[in-house]
Amino acid sequence: MKLSIIVPVYNMEADDKLKFCLDSLISQNLDDYEIIAVDDASTDSSFEIMKSYEQKHPELVRAIHSDVNKHQGGAKNIGIRQAKGEWIGFIDADDWINPDMYKKLLEKADQTGAGVVGCDYVMVNDHTYEIKGTVEANSRDDQTGELDHDKKASLILDGGSLCVKIFKRQTIIDNELFFPEDIFYEDNAMSDGYLLTAGRFEYIKEPLYYYYQHDTSTVHSFSERRCEDRMVAGRMIIDEAKRIGFFDEFKEEIEFKFTQLFYVNTLFTYMPCVRPARMGFVKRMSEEMRDRFPDFQKNRYYLERVGKEEQKLIGMAQKSTFEFFVYYRLLWTYRNLRKRLGV
Repeated sequence: MKLSIIVPVYNMEADDKLKFCLDSLISQNLDDYEIIAVDDASTDSSFEIMKSYEQKHPELVRAIHSDVNKHQGGAKNIGIRQAKGEWIGFIDADDWINPDMYKKLLEKADQTGAGVVGCDYVMVNDHTYEIKGTVEANSRDDQTGELDHDKKASLILDGGSLCVKIFKRQTIIDNELFFPEDIFYEDNAMSDGYLLTAGRFEYIKEPLYYYYQHDTSTVHSFSERRCEDRMVAGRMIIDEAKRIGFFDEFKEEIEFKFTQLFYVNTLFTYMPCVRPARMGFVKRMSEEMRDRFPDFQKNRYYLERVGKEEQKLIGMAQKSTFEFFVYYRLLWTYRNLRKRLGV
């Protein structure tokens, strides 16, 4: 079999999100593929919807139910172990794809001998196949070809989403690239391993994946638990780099990627979005950052890519959690007041 498409599903019945996703998958202009939809212990009728598609398309759809909620990583792992395809693609159950997406990705792989092929995506707010949202370039031409040192370093820093790519199943199995379970941000933890073991990367500069924006999507849901999960994913970036064997060669890139996910993104999500924000949480995060990479503020990617204001606030948090908390609260109280007054 050429391709296995793995769809982790959790409570996607509402607004026909799951149906729209599955409709786009059964409509692929492609032969010799399977759709493995894994229900992650949903509490709505998602599994019943999946079973109905399996009954209508038994040659194409497999609906698998997990009695235990393992988050997307656990559902993906179930799919990987069940997959029969030479290639694997992942899609979130609230997104959908162009009818030619996998055909084009597989053709590119056959033409070039690539181990990973990706494309761009479009951000959308309603169920449509029109390209009327924001198109996001998910890769760059200078990242394509045989993966030498510079290309690998670039992919660590700017690897893009796993959902818009296909991967050789045997490479996943050989390198034991199974996702962490019971956390969010599982893709962040594993993306380097998926990309750097590919041998060759290719890219189609076309938005073939539709990334649906809605209030319940992961990117719009914040809590202290999700911030903790982001920190776990950051630790796994380091662990995976050491396990697979590319940490020493790309220590500077790994250091920045960890800093960005574990500390920068988490800190500036936690402070404005989590209530109540706790000084103990920020202090613990700051101490671990300092313990793992004492000189992270001198990293060249950090200096280039993190904004000056964020660098200033992080420097303050590294010196005194209390002073950082007080300054941050005063700063945003002042800015919100000016905004309300229209100043």
